[in-house]
Amino acid sequence: MLLKSFKLPTFARDYGAVAEQAAREGLTHPAYLLALSKLEAQERSERRVKRLLLDSELPHEKSLATFDISRLSAKTRTSFNALKDGAFLDRAENVLAFGNPGTGKTHLLCALGQELVRGGRSVLFTKAFQLVQRLLAAKRDLRLPAELRRLDRFEAVLLDDIGYVQQSREEMEVLFTFLAERYERKSVLITTNLVFSKWDQIFKDPMTTAAAIDRVVHHAVILELNMESYRAEKARERLRPVKTEALPIEKT
Repeated sequence: MLLKSFKLPTFARDYGAVAEQAAREGLTHPAYLLALSKLEAQERSERRVKRLLLDSELPHEKSLATFDISRLSAKTRTSFNALKDGAFLDRAENVLAFGNPGTGKTHLLCALGQELVRGGRSVLFTKAFQLVQRLLAAKRDLRLPAELRRLDRFEAVLLDDIGYVQQSREEMEVLFTFLAERYERKSVLITTNLVFSKWDQIFKDPMTTAAAIDRVVHHAVILELNMESYRAEKARERLRPVKTEALPIEKT
């Protein structure tokens, strides 16, 4: 009962079994406590990762195991691998993935997000238009600061498909507010098919566009996926004619 009240469920469940093992192996009291503590720490870590994965809303199927990383250029592969330890989050750096539709931008950053979560970091995945609508609703209800604080608990927010957002001025303002609030404090991961010169399609006003780009790029790692659409590549493979060898003609 005491162990449960101390929130040590693994201690409470396994202290007897580990005590028997310690007696068989002749472990000292400190070694016995260390073995129990390691079990408790391991299970706490596993529970935390499960909770973080659930909170992240990351698509489970978009993992590193299901991404063909060999399709990336050597430079992009190197940059991506350097991000997996999560140290860039401590520096509040951003990550921007550029590329045409179908090149795997979302999959790549979701895979990164899953790696970060498994390292105990907090991540939130959201489509850009969904975040904008969430912030816009909060602004209308006079609770935008509270909503920004809720988003602030995530070390990284993965903002997907920012290039598809065609916002009104009011929508543009809440998106800019979000980016400005996180600047140099928390990380933003962005996927887009729009080069910076076309971001005026998102933010409308040239000065706001320049200010948004400045805040996003100032501390950022840029991943360029300059390759063919994965879907187009697979479609072409399916349509490719199958070569068959000519059969020998039997003489009669």
